[in-house]
Amino acid sequence: MRSGIAAGGNWIIDRVKVIDTYPAQDALANILEESSGNGGAPYNLLKGLSRIGYAGGLQAIGLVGMDPDGKRVLDDCQQCKIDTSLLTQIPEAHTSYTDVMTVESTGRRTFFHQRGANAFLNPEHFDFDRVQSGHLHLGYLLLLDGLDAPDEEFGTGAARVLAGAQSHGLTTSIDVVSEDSDRFLKTVLPALKHADIVFMNEFELSRTTGIAITNPNDERLLQAGELLMEGIKGHLVVHTPDQVYAFSSDGKRTEHGSVRMPDDQIKGAVGAGDAFAAGYLSGFTDGFEVEECLRFGVCVAASSLLAPDSSSGVLPWGDCLSLGEQYGYY
Repeated sequence: MRSGIAAGGNWIIDRVKVIDTYPAQDALANILEESSGNGGAPYNLLKGLSRIGYAGGLQAIGLVGMDPDGKRVLDDCQQCKIDTSLLTQIPEAHTSYTDVMTVESTGRRTFFHQRGANAFLNPEHFDFDRVQSGHLHLGYLLLLDGLDAPDEEFGTGAARVLAGAQSHGLTTSIDVVSEDSDRFLKTVLPALKHADIVFMNEFELSRTTGIAITNPNDERLLQAGELLMEGIKGHLVVHTPDQVYAFSSDGKRTEHGSVRMPDDQIKGAVGAGDAFAAGYLSGFTDGFEVEECLRFGVCVAASSLLAPDSSSGVLPWGDCLSLGEQYGYY
């Protein structure tokens, strides 16, 4: 019987630089601190699950380069007890990386990305006869050239992968990247019908539906969520800085506030969305109700804010939940 979580998509090394201000074009900012760590939806999600002590199996699917960064990713996964049998090193490209600029005073971040080996990932790399997990998380759509490419039968390569996972009895979830483009409709929509859970922030929801959402508290967010649910059979989970929403195909909407983390505890928000997904999916795969999954998600996301990189701040399960008890929720 399948159990645990597999995650495929972008495997990235994040090079995080904490800066004093985000400069205007041609201006200068000072780098105050720098580090490197894991990045990308599957890497962040699986490492987050490992750090909270998730009891199910963890499996990696994707591509890295035959370079020191690729070896670093494989070694890190093995140390975290993540199965790397479907995480392949290829000679065609180097391991993907992202320069992450995080403003010290706000935690806001800006990304400069090099696709690298991830651009070569395609549906053939997803061998579900070798996947032992009961759930597949796929991300980030819009940042995977081979999976974003058109597919005559399913619409996109990502939709083909998700349909294949479901035909093998897996539940599925997807995440997308906050790309400033008009590609959301043709790239994201085909995947929705094959996803049991869709994770988005308010920007991604706005771009996918075409409904302008000017800020995280805009009432049009609810309108956009209900509109997108017309193409989703499971749940749409929208996370904003202060609030998270789960829209269900049965018409129900569930909300939960984010943890009120003190400003002096926030070192960076990079990876917070993936940490939220880790908490949510840990509850989902263990059979918890949606409201509890949302609570798990915001607590794991809150712990990720304790460090400037994606996963170093993530705490063991009980300590994540204690943050919500200690600081309360919005």
